[in-house]
Amino acid sequence: MEGRAFVALLSISSLIVLAENTDHKNAIEIYSLHVDSTVTSRFAHTVITSRLVNKVNESQEAVFEVELPKTAFITNFSMSIDGETYPGTIKEKASAQEQYDIAVSHGQSAGLVKTTGRKLEQFHVSVNVASDSKVTFELIYEELLKRQLGKYELLFKVRPKQLVKHFQIDVHIFEPQGINFLETDSTFMTNELTEALTKVQNETKAHILFKPTIAQQKKSPELEETLLDGDFIIRYDVKRSVSAGDLQIVNGYFVHYFAPSEMPTFPKNVIFVVDQSGSMSGRKIEQTRDALLKILEDLRPEDHFSLITFNSLVTEWKNTLLQATGQNVESAKRYVKTIMARGGTDINKALLTAANTLDKANYAEILQTHSISMIILLTDGQPTVGVQDVEIIQQNIQKAIKGKYVLYCLGFGFDVSYKFLEKMALDNGGIARRIYEDSDSDLQLQGFYQEVATPILKDIEIQYPENSILELTQNSFKLFFDGSEIVVAGKIDNELDVLPVEIQAQSHTRNLIFKEEANVREKEKVFQHQKYIFGNFIERLWAYLTIQQLLEKSISAQEEQQKNLQVARALELSLKYSFVTPLTSMVVTKPDDQQKLQLANKPTESDNEKSRFTGFSGNKRSKSPKKKVLSYRRHHDEIRSDEYFGVALARDYSQRVPKIAGQRAILFEMTEQSPDIFRTVQTPQLLTNEYPHFLLQLPRQNDVICLNTDGQPQVSINLISDPDKGISVTGKLGRNRNTFVQFEITYLDPHVQLHVSKEGIVLSYGGHATKLPWTKSASSTIQGLKIAVEKERSLTVSASDIITIKIAFVKSPNRFLGLYFMDTDHFSDKASGLLGQFYFDTRLESNPGASQREDERVLSVHGQKHRVTRQYKKDYRLESATGTISCWSLRITP
Repeated sequence: MEGRAFVALLSISSLIVLAENTDHKNAIEIYSLHVDSTVTSRFAHTVITSRLVNKVNESQEAVFEVELPKTAFITNFSMSIDGETYPGTIKEKASAQEQYDIAVSHGQSAGLVKTTGRKLEQFHVSVNVASDSKVTFELIYEELLKRQLGKYELLFKVRPKQLVKHFQIDVHIFEPQGINFLETDSTFMTNELTEALTKVQNETKAHILFKPTIAQQKKSPELEETLLDGDFIIRYDVKRSVSAGDLQIVNGYFVHYFAPSEMPTFPKNVIFVVDQSGSMSGRKIEQTRDALLKILEDLRPEDHFSLITFNSLVTEWKNTLLQATGQNVESAKRYVKTIMARGGTDINKALLTAANTLDKANYAEILQTHSISMIILLTDGQPTVGVQDVEIIQQNIQKAIKGKYVLYCLGFGFDVSYKFLEKMALDNGGIARRIYEDSDSDLQLQGFYQEVATPILKDIEIQYPENSILELTQNSFKLFFDGSEIVVAGKIDNELDVLPVEIQAQSHTRNLIFKEEANVREKEKVFQHQKYIFGNFIERLWAYLTIQQLLEKSISAQEEQQKNLQVARALELSLKYSFVTPLTSMVVTKPDDQQKLQLANKPTESDNEKSRFTGFSGNKRSKSPKKKVLSYRRHHDEIRSDEYFGVALARDYSQRVPKIAGQRAILFEMTEQSPDIFRTVQTPQLLTNEYPHFLLQLPRQNDVICLNTDGQPQVSINLISDPDKGISVTGKLGRNRNTFVQFEITYLDPHVQLHVSKEGIVLSYGGHATKLPWTKSASSTIQGLKIAVEKERSLTVSASDIITIKIAFVKSPNRFLGLYFMDTDHFSDKASGLLGQFYFDTRLESNPGASQREDERVLSVHGQKHRVTRQYKKDYRLESATGTISCWSLRITP
């Protein structure tokens, strides 16, 4: 018999150590866990070493997991079992995939990486450990720390789940510019644990050591439970002056940091373009309103601004930009409070309107001559109205902006195509950012605005002697924001004695020129005989930065040949410097008597959408039926992350994955908040053309249940009854029992009843009945209860602090109604009914006892067990008649 233990470790951004065991408590003991992080001139090199021992007289499976920042590149991994070392090797992705596929055909492979949280990826490997045997895991990764809002930050999420005899986080920082401030913070620190923390700092160096003893880790002397559960944070910044920045040189490579401060801020001309389509209803639109109210208060009096909201129509708060006076800001805040979610999504027209508004304001000379104009787009979905081809939209917006303004694209949640937003932003001098659906979404929006709120330089050009520079990263920048940092790296000629630099930029008040000269030999002496230095760190920093910039440029490259050259160069550097990037994979071998091969890829942000919503295929959820809009392959065409760059590296992996009965290849994918869902390559026969009766999103979980019922036709079924929320919903099946054709929604306060059928909606309130046909859009608000009909598409009923009820009107192939709920965590624990029972005390569990396939689970509902399987079903929530969803399928009798 074999037991099973789970052991997870940390990252520079997060440390998690888990230990659970089905048969023996702490059968796998972590007797040593060291995190050694060296930060030299912002470049962090982290080594995680975990030593384990199997204390029982039978073999145990140890699962090693490390969370690391999404911006980090893994550079090395190895595991040693009883003196035998099994290294990981980094290969070009296609080559690694072929090796992986061969292993799949022999049943010798498993997924290696998954993800957790907003900023983290999770490295995952398992190995069987014999009785009394020891295993050592070591993972190394590197990252360039990014300065945001005036500081660098290292975040460790510490959660060991067991007491560790030799536990330490050891961080060394060396900043030749000098350390301006350094602080540590923690959410779990006690007086006893404070004694385990030491911090030593001088002018240029800092050493932070957190090394708690077993006694200090304990919650109490009597309990074998650990206090280490929370965040451990290190923040710092370096000293700066108004000059050409700081140049550092090691072994023929240089890095140049430029971050001036105490300069006047440019006045901004900003247009907020806000999606108010039906999919933004509920918490998302509330948080958007809250964030906009705060952002409007942060506008400076010299700024100009306007607001554009859009759904099927585009609405301008004003037809021009207004100065951010107190009176205008208050007027805008009153407008923001009226923003309601309804209708479709016309992104193209909304952005063209914003660009045109800025053009008119410039022509009328309303705006200051020396000012910065920007458009900030917030959307949560795909275009569904007007122009829907994303390539045409991107082209239209680029032609309209013509490099005059900066476009920032914020994607709310995972229904958006991040790839679409990212390219559109990069084409227009901006960036894209995902806003995660969470309780702090409004703070995420405010945080992004703070990053771009204070532009102090524009048109920055950093010049070095052309004949002496052999390699160079990006050296021209459109904007510089206070609190950020410009980083340029390159390779210099070995004969160069002095490296001159000249920076030309424009501030709000004048044109600036900064000049500096660096003596190469003197600069190299700074890094001699320093224990903080790891190898040729500036050369590796240059390679890291070059790869990131090449991949970014390939997204917005206009010519295919140019894109191919950029990706090829990025791949060459990834292999040379042993970085796991979106173009490479790490292959991990294991002992001969175990599954012998595991594979780790590094996905892009758009890959996260694919795995989150599909689990099995490349299909993404989208509001649009056009394949060109969705930009993915249907059915069994596997899309790897190299296809993100649209070059020859992309392959149809479905042609190479062996079609063996019962065999599944679990491939690494990013699942933003659901680390348990892996992608599985399966044959197309598992796809289905059936709509389920109901699609249920489990509260605070990413799992979707596709539910069918064996109810009788035209008999009212109690679907939801929640007395605490004053809501009840009943429904009736059609004659063929394949679909629902009628729903009754009743609210107690206010006392409103909605009768919904294929013919239309009847709204009853205060003794009056109003007919709302599907052929017209309409909306009404009754004592805070918002009711909106989107023509021939959907009914939305919402209010603050209660669930949002949506009913889709599906016309193809036969007309029927599809009910679903949003904000399901607002149900109370009194909810009952056919659907209500699923909204508390419900969870998916592993199939106990037997060996479990990846497409099988047990759904526990109030202790009752239901066997469920992964299946494809058509998604009636989408406008596309061909949209599918991977879900856990269940049939019950009411």
